[in-house]
Amino acid sequence: MKFENVYFITGTAYAGKSTMVKMLAEKHGGIECGENYHDALLPELDKEDFPCLTYTRDLVDWRDFVVRTPDEYERWVDGVSKECEILELRILEGIADKGRPVFVDTNISLETLGKITDRQHVLIMLAEPYISVSRFFDRPDREKQFLYQLLMAEKEPEKALENFRKCLMRINSPERNERFANSGFTVIRRDENRTPAETLELVEKAFGLDKEHFSR
Repeated sequence: MKFENVYFITGTAYAGKSTMVKMLAEKHGGIECGENYHDALLPELDKEDFPCLTYTRDLVDWRDFVVRTPDEYERWVDGVSKECEILELRILEGIADKGRPVFVDTNISLETLGKITDRQHVLIMLAEPYISVSRFFDRPDREKQFLYQLLMAEKEPEKALENFRKCLMRINSPERNERFANSGFTVIRRDENRTPAETLELVEKAFGLDKEHFSR
């Protein structure tokens, strides 16, 4: 299926993807598919078909989550992304033809995006790798604070925290950042001196929405 009315934003953590998806949907009367919107399907997933997504759903001892090695964490994250792609495509097929633009904070791979939509409907937003690691626990998200408390409850909390930071560094590595940057899609890099409104203007220009108007 070719998505003609869907706009995808992908990239690295803390680059502003969710904020832009929300602002775009509000301004252009569109449908917002924000971060982890596929979670709506999580309760019905079969763990045999979606072992990575159901890992946290069915987890009994959350300590197992925070003490994994960087290799284990990276394999899980990559597995989650592949499984999320299946769910996202399933959801988007049901809403893409509703007559409204759809704005997506997506996990869909660059390879798949190149097949299902026009190049101008894909935007990559990047933050420097160190930001994704150093600011992970800065947000008041309940999930992140829960993980932080788990790490602090370990017998050697500083050692546990350092291991978890290594996990984060693995999935926010310069190599992954460069892979996005060299993909051929339009890239917008995080700039601390730029306001959300100014970033929105850049995003609209990248998508061609500065010239296109949607009816509400």
